[in-house]
Amino acid sequence: MDFSFNGELFEWRGPSPYYFLAVPAELCDEIRERAAEVTYGWGMVPVVLRLGATKWETSLWPKDGGYLVPVKDRIRKAEDLQEGDTVTLKMGISARGGRPAGRSA
Repeated sequence: MDFSFNGELFEWRGPSPYYFLAVPAELCDEIRERAAEVTYGWGMVPVVLRLGATKWETSLWPKDGGYLVPVKDRIRKAEDLQEGDTVTLKMGISARGGRPAGRSA
């Protein structure tokens, strides 16, 4: 995995509630540089993630000059996480389908 960071799980209470982790600002510049290799539109960046024992693929969501990591309910439940929990996330930027991009993920 290319990156590891700690973040606090928060809920976006839109029409369909979802949980996220914010990518720390100090990692966003490097992600932006590498995103050009893999982005598939709207600034979405495909990634492979590991949180505890759970590994999955998703895409970073661009937000206010940074990125958010969506955390599905199945991930939260598998890791017994609640809003406000601080977690350590390992992340690798990948081409779609989990293939490593640039560096190995």
